[in-house]
Amino acid sequence: MHAIVAFGEIMLRLTPPDLLRLIQTQSYTVTFGGAEANVAIALARFGHRAEYVTRLPAHDLGEAVLMYLRQYGVGVGHVARGGDRLGVYFVEQGAAQRGGKVIYDRARSSAAELQPGMIDWRAIFKAADADWFHWTGITPALTESAAATCREAIGIARELGLTISCDLNYRHALWKWGKTSAEVMPDLVAQSDVVVGNTETVHTMFGLKPRDPAADLIDQNRDVAEQLAERCPQLKTIAFTTRASHSASHNTWSAVLWQRGQFYTGASYDLTPIVDRVGAGDAFTAGLIYGLRQHPENPEYALNFATAAGCLKHTIPGDALLVSVEEVEQLMSGDSSGKIRR
Repeated sequence: MHAIVAFGEIMLRLTPPDLLRLIQTQSYTVTFGGAEANVAIALARFGHRAEYVTRLPAHDLGEAVLMYLRQYGVGVGHVARGGDRLGVYFVEQGAAQRGGKVIYDRARSSAAELQPGMIDWRAIFKAADADWFHWTGITPALTESAAATCREAIGIARELGLTISCDLNYRHALWKWGKTSAEVMPDLVAQSDVVVGNTETVHTMFGLKPRDPAADLIDQNRDVAEQLAERCPQLKTIAFTTRASHSASHNTWSAVLWQRGQFYTGASYDLTPIVDRVGAGDAFTAGLIYGLRQHPENPEYALNFATAAGCLKHTIPGDALLVSVEEVEQLMSGDSSGKIRR
């Protein structure tokens, strides 16, 4: 089986237990998380070969990250080592009418200090027998050199004929190095084949918005997807997640997909109570990649698998989606009872 190569930064995640606030906690639940690593973990759980590429410090925290990834079956043989620190982020989980909060402490991390030429992309793609490369908008946001490294990887992946997927993943707090996402992302996305995002992020990065603001949500999503496809002709598949937040503990979740002029609407899920929404978009992306690779002739399956995978992530603490294909397909079939299986 060919491999998916995912590239980005993984960090130490610190979360106060029991819905405590950051200002009141005296302890943290410790794990690791990062958008691209989350995708790799989910794909490995789905039975696909997933290789993760990043740069980690050559000390015990770096080793702990490698052990974390290995336990879920993710290949780490091409991880670069160097730099002095692992990025950290703090997650305060919301509840009811109190929203959640994320604080980043990732400046000057090993991954942020990546430079073009540090990673031999051609050798990695060939050694991994890769047919797919996945990146997100988080990496170019970190530093100018990280953006250049991402551009380098995309260019070589394109040259070698890999399918390239991107999660737009806009993080306003990260774009501080001198250029905006609107100045950087369009050129990178234009070289990709599959993109995941939402209409708000497309507006931020591309300036596109629904031409009829009075249209219903589905038609607005279709309109923005069609405009994005016109702007980036290389794109073959565009998927947008949709979320209505009734409170921090209760959301409605769905998605839509455009593929070569055809448009599909995914199932809608009522999410309550939410255990942890961090990583839901990554779970959706992993589900979409799985579906497109496993059933390339059936984009509707890919969309519904991805939407169900994103739904299930809301039930799992931590960043990663730790479910099987069978569990996702059980939910796709309409079984949302949550009954104990004996």
